[in-house]
Amino acid sequence: MQPDLHTAYQSTALSDSHHKVLRNTYALLGLSMVPTVIGAAVGANMSFAFMAGSPIISMIAILAIFYGLTFAIEANRNNALGVPLMLLFTLLMGVLLGPLLQAAFKLANGPQLIMVAGGATTLVFAVMAGIATTTKRDLSGMGKFLMVGAIVLMVAVIANIFLQLPLMSLVISAAFALFSSLMILWQVKIIVDGGETSYISAALGIYISIYNLFTSLLHLLMAFAGDRD
Repeated sequence: MQPDLHTAYQSTALSDSHHKVLRNTYALLGLSMVPTVIGAAVGANMSFAFMAGSPIISMIAILAIFYGLTFAIEANRNNALGVPLMLLFTLLMGVLLGPLLQAAFKLANGPQLIMVAGGATTLVFAVMAGIATTTKRDLSGMGKFLMVGAIVLMVAVIANIFLQLPLMSLVISAAFALFSSLMILWQVKIIVDGGETSYISAALGIYISIYNLFTSLLHLLMAFAGDRD
């Protein structure tokens, strides 16, 4: 029996293509952290009093900007404009970290909590990405589960804007931390399996998961380990 060299070549080329998307995704994610840090530095020194005065209107405006930019990035996922749009998006997301960082800096151990949250986020990402890259299991079925989870979390977030319940806020943060971790696992696995061919789109999805994971962990650390003396 003759070996099917053509099929073997196609398989190798396909695998190389998947790894190229993954490498470019990681590269863009790393680059995106630069404007995020710059934006966070700006946001930490800004006044967000206008948001406190009209929280609902501010939330609507933020969501409009968020979804507007994500739509623009997805619309340019296969051309050069997608990268600068992605960097603009991450810059603004960094600025939006301002209120959370300001609250953290009011704590005696705030800077340490930020570092712990950042380190934990990095560790979770590394573990989930490592599992996704090495596992042979089919994780495509997680998509429906995560979709339902996203809807439930969104409803809970909107409800708590009106209810303003501290305990509910902590539960939402814990749920977001778990949800974001699973999202990273699923998103990286999709790339590895060839289900995502645009590194821009892939980086956007993983970035949002990393962002949500970091903010959720920091919120929980501030609530349970914050030194208010």
